Amino acid sequence: MTISATSIQPPPLGRRFKRFMSDYPLVPLIVLLILLVLVLNMLSPGIVNQRWIANTVKFAIPLALLAGAQTMVMLTGGIDLSVGTAATMAAFIVATQSVEHAPAVAIAIALLPALVIGFVNGIGVGIFRVHPLIMTLGTSLIGVGCLQVYQRTVISSGTKYPDVLVWLGTGLTWGFPNALVLFIPVAALLIFIQRRTGFGRLLYAIGDNERAARLAGVKYWQVILVLYMLSSALAGIMGLLYVGLIKAASLSLAEPLVLPSVAAAVIGGTSIFGGRGSYTGTIVGALILTVLTTLLTILQMPEGARRILFGAIVLLVTAAYLRIIEDR
Repeated sequence: MTISATSIQPPPLGRRFKRFMSDYPLVPLIVLLILLVLVLNMLSPGIVNQRWIANTVKFAIPLALLAGAQTMVMLTGGIDLSVGTAATMAAFIVATQSVEHAPAVAIAIALLPALVIGFVNGIGVGIFRVHPLIMTLGTSLIGVGCLQVYQRTVISSGTKYPDVLVWLGTGLTWGFPNALVLFIPVAALLIFIQRRTGFGRLLYAIGDNERAARLAGVKYWQVILVLYMLSSALAGIMGLLYVGLIKAASLSLAEPLVLPSVAAAVIGGTSIFGGRGSYTGTIVGALILTVLTTLLTILQMPEGARRILFGAIVLLVTAAYLRIIEDR
């Protein structure tokens, strides 16, 4: 009796491509970044040089820091809308407090409100079970109101930007942005937390299945409290760096970067449904958006059209992610 073995047909090319995109998200992101740089150089020959690369990295770092806060929160299935307010408060307060205090004291005072916002978010989401979107929106509005009240008390004192923040924000050393001195340790710490610590694994577990994580003995409210305080601390650090780069304190300094920070995290492979993502991809996503912004500036696209594009990117990437998950 002869037994004929039937050969196993390989999966279709489209399915294999989706699987590859899901398993190795950094590869297509890097390819997309290279393509955008090539297109930019074609539209404006000679623009891509060492100085342009340094400036691109310089402006991508604040976005990457804010997107890092979003990435950590999104791993649990939430979105932090208060990061823009926390960053703006830190930037405005350090600029006004530096007039009367030493830089170290002014920085400490500036970071305190950001930590308070994170603490309140953590209590609201972790203990009282308020939805992250509603909770962070509420604290954002409260923070803006408090900042407006604070502005009236210091309106006559003026502003001053600490030299260390200006050095970090605008300076170059051997062609490299000084901001890398701050960003590299912070990025390494976030990647280490996500990949090598129990806290990072708990974030993935909560985002993947919160109920199962609770049944496994996870102290949900403690994890969420630390998470939102970490998110606000990152936002505060970003605000300090950003005001040193821009050197113009305002009540809406970092607010325009909230939507791009979400877009950078989503482009980098972080799921808004939780349980999936990495800060490495978010960094590449921030670089992609920074290069894309330069490209749109050359094309003379207005700010409103840019926001439409960023919103469309979030929707398209989320839809593509859902298709990949359904197929798998």
